[in-house]
Amino acid sequence: MKKTILITGASSGIGEALAMEWSKQKHIRLILAARDLDRLEKTREKCVGYGAEAIVIGLDLSNGHSIEKAVQEMESRFSAIDIVVHNGGISQRSTVKDTIMAVYRRLMEVNFMGTVHLTKLLLPRMLDRKSGHFVVVTSVVGKIGTPVRSGYAASKHALHGFFDSLRAEVTHSGLKVTIVCPGYVRTNLSYNALKADGGLHDQMDDATANGLDPAVFARQMIAAVEAGKEEVVIAGPRETLGVYLKRFFPGLLSRIISKAKVT
Repeated sequence: MKKTILITGASSGIGEALAMEWSKQKHIRLILAARDLDRLEKTREKCVGYGAEAIVIGLDLSNGHSIEKAVQEMESRFSAIDIVVHNGGISQRSTVKDTIMAVYRRLMEVNFMGTVHLTKLLLPRMLDRKSGHFVVVTSVVGKIGTPVRSGYAASKHALHGFFDSLRAEVTHSGLKVTIVCPGYVRTNLSYNALKADGGLHDQMDDATANGLDPAVFARQMIAAVEAGKEEVVIAGPRETLGVYLKRFFPGLLSRIISKAKVT
């Protein structure tokens, strides 16, 4: 029996890498969702090349009507969605002092509110079936706030709070929640990050350029999902160390971060 997996933000980066890796498994059906239908179609063709069944659905996480329309289409075509990978989102590169409020609203609307909206629409059918798995791609900054990421970090912290609460509510109903915290992964995320005025950062950061290979990240993430882990950090040594310092030596981490050059 085929397992149906929905991946948001599947047109590039981590989402595309996940689609590629899952496509190599047998009995996988992929729903690839994002705004860029042309790039999604290219991802779909790669998946089909590996032998997977894959379809494309347009989805704008900042638009409630788009989310509702996408869910209606998915539920009309498939009796069940087994795994929902919440991967779509945008980043930020600006200080609190300089950032206009519209940037914060945009970050929260896409990264948090859109994800919550999609979850709430898909949740009832999962509860009826007593089966389903929400996988949430957050970030190490969902645990550690860093310079020039205030809104991005806030949206990722919010996802942790929401999905930890959801897990507590649904775990006895047969549903699972896995929170995945990436460090730097070599994707185009920084190109589309928002600047203080809402424009695009439009450049590759050094740390991102030297981040984990998306395919390596995807393999580790899929292994964690299949193992049913509640939370996993997939990052380089420095970011992983930061997570432990935050927990056990927060004052030390604060001093380190205040001196760090973050891009």
